[in-house]
Amino acid sequence: MIMEMSAIRVSRIGAFEWTTVPLRDIGEDEVLIEVEVTGLCRTDLKLIRVGHRDLTLPRIPGEEVVGIVRKTGGSVKGVLEGRRVYVYPGVWCGRCPACRRGAENLCRQMQIMGFHRDGGFAQYVIAPAGSLIPVPEGLDAELAVFAEPLSCCLNALELACVGRGDAVGIWGAGPAGTLLSRAAAAMGAEPLCMEPDDRRRRMAKGVPGPEGRKFDVCIVAVGSNHAYEEALAALNPRGRLVVFAGLSPSDDVLPVSFNQLHYHEQTLVGAYGCSFRHGVRALRFIATGAVTVRDMISHRMALSDLDEALRIVENRSGMKILLYP
Repeated sequence: MIMEMSAIRVSRIGAFEWTTVPLRDIGEDEVLIEVEVTGLCRTDLKLIRVGHRDLTLPRIPGEEVVGIVRKTGGSVKGVLEGRRVYVYPGVWCGRCPACRRGAENLCRQMQIMGFHRDGGFAQYVIAPAGSLIPVPEGLDAELAVFAEPLSCCLNALELACVGRGDAVGIWGAGPAGTLLSRAAAAMGAEPLCMEPDDRRRRMAKGVPGPEGRKFDVCIVAVGSNHAYEEALAALNPRGRLVVFAGLSPSDDVLPVSFNQLHYHEQTLVGAYGCSFRHGVRALRFIATGAVTVRDMISHRMALSDLDEALRIVENRSGMKILLYP
């Protein structure tokens, strides 16, 4: 019987430890999952270094998780031991107005894996059976783990009503910006990334800046005031600006011309996280090859090397980093 496991634990903001922690018993409606791979993103860097609105401590981070079901609770039905699954990171109430309209990511009772409850920076993770999405047969774990960041991109594209033929401008060609671009193209849109970094720009086949171009949809995937200002200026009439990347509290107030929005019938829309259905769709996009992701993997690292991995994220010297327990 498994009694303990190795894990990354954050007990105070600004530090973490690679340690051994006890593994609690699973509940009746829960599942024990052996972690195969966990994705690392800038949110993890923020969570550890400066904290996060949704974080409670102590905590095992990690919200991008794919693994193998090893044990199921007594009331769990339809989940097979030995099956590879992607773990949708949220637990929602299903009854509030947000949940009833399919926006469970905005549920006031939302419990996010890696923030409110322990996540995948460990050998094992315990999750509600209702949060599991089976990985399509034959799909590698290291590809399936892109389902979480891709889900967030699909939510943003959905909120922006991106459709065939739309000109979509994306500010930033990091992992999120690249996924936004590839998903938009899979939907029949015409995306273009704005990215000052030569290496990332080449991967996304982007340009340094808008240079007078106009777009039906502008999505800002980098935490930059200047990027938001450029995106607002680049909106077509009836254009939609998606607030995808957050800003620091000291920078989050920007001047906006409401006359511009009024006379050009433009829309601003926020996008935060994803819903369960986005995970299902993301896995389908990846499994069918509609959105390719393998070339985005820049580093495969041991979870015990998290400190080095965080430096890579902070310096933007890689693309997608995958961590293995």
